[in-house]
Amino acid sequence: MITYYFNNKADDKGRHEVHERTCRYLPENKTEIGVFSSCQDAIRQAKLQHFQKEFDGCFWCSRSCHKG
Repeated sequence: MITYYFNNKADDKGRHEVHERTCRYLPENKTEIGVFSSCQDAIRQAKLQHFQKEFDGCFWCSRSCHKG
């Protein structure tokens, strides 16, 4: 199980990037999503809690959720 966070600052496409706790690109300005077995589950939960935000997986640590 992995602890996931999202960047409080949206990227240039308006998405908040989701990172694993151990990601070297984990930002200082982050919000914890929780502990999950996959980035898909973490993003699903983030959308439930923050329905007004869009999310994208980090290219480096959550590549299977990365939209580009």
